[in-house]
Amino acid sequence: MPRTLRDVVFVDGVRTPFGKAGPKGLYAETRADDMVVRCIRELVERNPSLPPERIDEVAIAATTQIGDQGLTLGRTAALLAGLPTSVPGFSIDRMCAGAMTATTAVSSGIAFGAYDVAIAGGVEHMGRHPMGEGVDPNPRFLSEKLVDSSALVMGATAENLHDRFPGISKQRCDAFAVASQEKVAKAYAEGKIQPDLASVALRSAEKGWGLATKDEPPRPGTTMESLATLKTPFRPHGNVTAGNAAGLNDGATACLVAAEEVADELGLTKKMRLVGYGFAGVEPETMGVGPIPSTERALQRSGLSIDDIGLFELNEAFAVQVLAFLDHFGVDDEDPRVNPYGGAIALGHPLASSGVRLMTQLARQFSERPDVRYGLAAMCVGFGMGGTVIWENTAWEGK
Repeated sequence: MPRTLRDVVFVDGVRTPFGKAGPKGLYAETRADDMVVRCIRELVERNPSLPPERIDEVAIAATTQIGDQGLTLGRTAALLAGLPTSVPGFSIDRMCAGAMTATTAVSSGIAFGAYDVAIAGGVEHMGRHPMGEGVDPNPRFLSEKLVDSSALVMGATAENLHDRFPGISKQRCDAFAVASQEKVAKAYAEGKIQPDLASVALRSAEKGWGLATKDEPPRPGTTMESLATLKTPFRPHGNVTAGNAAGLNDGATACLVAAEEVADELGLTKKMRLVGYGFAGVEPETMGVGPIPSTERALQRSGLSIDDIGLFELNEAFAVQVLAFLDHFGVDDEDPRVNPYGGAIALGHPLASSGVRLMTQLARQFSERPDVRYGLAAMCVGFGMGGTVIWENTAWEGK
């Protein structure tokens, strides 16, 4: 029988404060699944008009799906969070775009009519599970030269981008990184970021109990001079440093999406409306260009152009890949539409969780900008992909 697609709205999004990966990081003794549980519970608490039994699916992403990030995390986290046993769940993996893909997957199900309400998110505990832990790449990738060996090292792919785009200098990347740190510091000072954070109880065998209430990675006061002294670990005399790239981080995110008619029925907020999305593949050794074709695909299929986009949330895995995106679309490095609250260079990038952070920040920016109708979230993805999601501002006051 013929079906009519339904509009899908972003109701709410939350995340844990992001921590530094490693034995001294915020979450060194915190389980990854407990971070997801905290986000799910926070969503339920913030949206009391939603009966938990009306949640039709929980999709949670992780890049390294072993240990406390394994065991069909969407289902187990839902049970641990106290959702009814009738609520199913699943795990998903698209490396850095895991949470983004979780969101588009359940949103497609909502549009089709298979779900009314769903939770999507992601987690990465890079302190417990470093990227690549336990993987066994097929030797054919290298023996048959299907990919260059650098494709397996994300920092090396960023250096490859500098080769492809020689006009993107280290100095330009460092300037972008400094701006990201400054924007995050300003957003924190103005209370822009804190409303979307779910504080997390911490336990340390050495220090006792604590509470994570803010992101650990930002480095306020970062300067061009301090960045100039950093090593280039991926290539001698290279361009990519710890200062102009996202760090290794721990964190979790989750969002609530629903059919617009169901959101109205339940009295849920409608922060933004899904317009379209796109994923695309590129050469794995230059994976940083992935958001360019994924954005072109999303725009084309949504009947929009880049000029229609009033806000950009671009994941700053590496400054060079964001700058390559901006150059391609003719957007200035300092364009105020781009990452108004700063990005992953300052906040951190816990791999599979980051897509929902981008969308949550976009939703908050929409609430401040009724003059903006469309915004997008985009990110590069390991092994040569890009992902883009376009949203419409429900607070838009135009015609």
